[in-house]
Amino acid sequence: MATATNIQQKKDPFEALRFKDFRAYIAMRFFFTFAYQMQTVVLGAYIYDITHDKLALGIIGLSEAVPAIGLALFGGYLADKVEKRKLLLMVLTGVFLSAVVMLMITHKSSAAYLSTARITSLIYTMIFINGIARAFYSPAAFSVLANSVPKEVYPNSSTWNISAWQSASILAPVAGGFIYGFYGITAAFTAILIFLSIAFVAVCMFKKIYPVAVAKERIWESLTQGVRFVFSNRMMVGALSLDMFSVFFGGAVALLPVFAKDILHVGPEGLGIMRGATSLGAVLTVLAMTRFSPMGKPWRNLLIAVTGFGISIICFGLSRNFYLSLLFLFMEGSFDSISVLIRGTIMQILTPEHMRGRVSAVNHMFVGSSNEIGAFESGVAAKLLDTVPAVIFGGSMTLIVVSITWLKTKKLVPLSLHDINVAPQKTA
Repeated sequence: MATATNIQQKKDPFEALRFKDFRAYIAMRFFFTFAYQMQTVVLGAYIYDITHDKLALGIIGLSEAVPAIGLALFGGYLADKVEKRKLLLMVLTGVFLSAVVMLMITHKSSAAYLSTARITSLIYTMIFINGIARAFYSPAAFSVLANSVPKEVYPNSSTWNISAWQSASILAPVAGGFIYGFYGITAAFTAILIFLSIAFVAVCMFKKIYPVAVAKERIWESLTQGVRFVFSNRMMVGALSLDMFSVFFGGAVALLPVFAKDILHVGPEGLGIMRGATSLGAVLTVLAMTRFSPMGKPWRNLLIAVTGFGISIICFGLSRNFYLSLLFLFMEGSFDSISVLIRGTIMQILTPEHMRGRVSAVNHMFVGSSNEIGAFESGVAAKLLDTVPAVIFGGSMTLIVVSITWLKTKKLVPLSLHDINVAPQKTA
């Protein structure tokens, strides 16, 4: 099966794009990600400009992670029980309204009425609302992705899904940095609202009514089914925990505003380019993987990719040259994209249809919010250790996590994609 799929991918790397709803999904994914990534880089630069506090950058991540994690299981439950298109429209509406509020409170006219502390508090509140929205967005989007193409097209759809996300992640930070640097925060948020509107229209273009599971069990029992399912599979829980801890300790991206302003002295424009370099490495690698799949021996390749991710973080922390730093960020994004593709494909293959929302919610708890929790960890570490030692510490911890995972999962290293699909590994 794996061999046939790989051959099919080589013959038609655009196979997933032949499906109308998948194209609409990719448009939503691209423009929502564009708005989200642009907002992330703009808020990071803006908050550091007005506070000059490294911990304030970490609080951005914490404000979003707390509701995203706290509501993740319920978000997965709801994604399995309601029509996905309606849920996504509600989520995008909430994110749009929070962006409108941030546009208003960051406008220069608000300075006469709001103190810096009040502005940052309101921004954290809006980010908290975005975290609530993310708890429902991720499982609903995962269900739409899985149902928009046949199962045999999953590897190719995962590639294009990641490619759309990373393409937006390349362009959005660069655009955000330049718009913020040259035209200010108001112009940046105006652009963010435009891209959120386009994502909303893309969801309206979904033609298919996505299946709703029949609720036969109580809510709490239904919520915990996703957790039990994930923890019953050794490869799935191993992939999630590996990704979670590596991203948690490797959250150097959260400190990029500090590197841009205080270490490399390149300003918000350079900040946008650095954020874009990570995603450029990711998207070029993803495009290469449409031809050269890493799924021949996925677990081995996953461990190699996370090892490269950790080494790239350490090298970035040690660099004092802007162009060399861009290279290491490029490599970090490249290795991370391999990890994301492998984990995403494994989850799609191993997850039964009626549990996609809940399993995606567990994934969101492990990985989706580890970026934000990792950002908080990086902010605290930078406050205690200083910026560069905090980044080196994070990369070193990532390598330790990989080593421990390899020791505990040696039996999974030689498995092929076919082995995973036919006989998924169960935990003891």
